[in-house]
Amino acid sequence: MAMMRAMSSGVAGLKAHQTGLDVIGNNIANVNTYGFKASRTLFSDVLYQTLTSATAPGFTKDGDGKVTADNGTGGINPSQVGYGSTASSVTVDTGRAGMATTGFGGDCYINGEGYFVVGTGKPTDDVPASYQYTRVGALSFDSAGYLVDGHGNRVCGVSNSAPATLAGALDTVTGNKPEYIHYTLPDGTGTDDAKNNVFDSVAIGEDGTITATNAAGKVVTIGQIYLAHFSNPGGLEQEGGNYYKDTGNSGDALCATPGSGSTGKLVTGALESSNVDLANEFSNMISTERGYQANSKIITVSDTMLETLVNMVR
Repeated sequence: MAMMRAMSSGVAGLKAHQTGLDVIGNNIANVNTYGFKASRTLFSDVLYQTLTSATAPGFTKDGDGKVTADNGTGGINPSQVGYGSTASSVTVDTGRAGMATTGFGGDCYINGEGYFVVGTGKPTDDVPASYQYTRVGALSFDSAGYLVDGHGNRVCGVSNSAPATLAGALDTVTGNKPEYIHYTLPDGTGTDDAKNNVFDSVAIGEDGTITATNAAGKVVTIGQIYLAHFSNPGGLEQEGGNYYKDTGNSGDALCATPGSGSTGKLVTGALESSNVDLANEFSNMISTERGYQANSKIITVSDTMLETLVNMVR
């Protein structure tokens, strides 16, 4: 039984270290992925078999702590044998990474806390059915006038229905839900219709305000981007594509304009780099590989001992 217990521990150790290596491999594979957050594996011991239980010393005390009886025996600590290790959890390092300059005006780096809000599902009056969150702000307008990210998903905030006025822009959104930022061409008047309806450039301010300049030189406010903040970003669930969704442990999304509340300001012409530390990952990979080899050796030795035991009956 003891040898079988050692083999079970070795198998458990192999599985745990394989999970650890999977996490390390994913981190290294995403070293150049914008906005990627590295993960780490936490190991823990598992079930124990108690060979002997703990016993108290052989004396009793009164209410004042004085010994009233002593049979001369001391206390005994418990004797237990474990059954290996397991990958108990995989946690995400939500720490902010460095800024990677791209030079593209639509790229936005969040210089602090917060996530861009992206809508999913069938919208109602430009309010999406549900939301996802991302740190990657590769933004542009599509042909329908919606602000979208690099995957074509619509970015949320507040749209401006009247030039130079932001209706519903709040520092902290309490009742209003973030809506798709949608630009509608204003009706031109007079002989400058063509100039009024053609924009030469679009700019995003550090507070998320989106402005456009038309061919006549007039600056028009299109809308404002919202950022979401969570009380526990580590509780967000990864969904691939650099997207996250909120969970019961992340807390509700608190939306605010960039630079207000707990959110950081936007820096245009840059994106967030991956926060993977290659030196740390390679070091972890070496130690994980050695741990895997050591656990495989336990299985090999246990097999040799079982073979010796079987050969004794010949």
